[in-house]
Amino acid sequence: MDVKLVNPFIDAFTTVLPQMGFPTPQRTGMTVNQQNAVSQGVAVIVGFTKEIRGNVVYNMSEETAKFIASTMMMGMPVESFDEMAQSAISEMSNMLTANAATNLTALGLEVDISTPSLTVGSDFQIKISNEQYLCVIMDVSGHQVEIDIAVKQ
Repeated sequence: MDVKLVNPFIDAFTTVLPQMGFPTPQRTGMTVNQQNAVSQGVAVIVGFTKEIRGNVVYNMSEETAKFIASTMMMGMPVESFDEMAQSAISEMSNMLTANAATNLTALGLEVDISTPSLTVGSDFQIKISNEQYLCVIMDVSGHQVEIDIAVKQ
């Protein structure tokens, strides 16, 4: 996968999350995986069309999702991953992907993104690509979020 198509996603993650009150996330790992990701509990998939085609998945545990939702809601406790917490995670995914799309547009690429699709549940497979995809592991205040990137020009 072309690094120029990956960096906009990492840059979006490290730019948008601090604007929501998080310390700057750190990349802690990167792997190349085949076709399917295994849900860690909460996964949001967003599609890309036009000059960039494919998907990005934000994959995290339910505990991480509740932590992120709580921080986004100014520290309000999130006891269960209810409708409000799900909405917060979907909105975060939308903001991250929109920022990545803006970064791709700055490279001269025309892109559109789909509405985020959130799934809840562990240990099921999410079809991301017919080929390999890149998994970037980010640390958000001690919580792990996978950015599964399967886009191509």
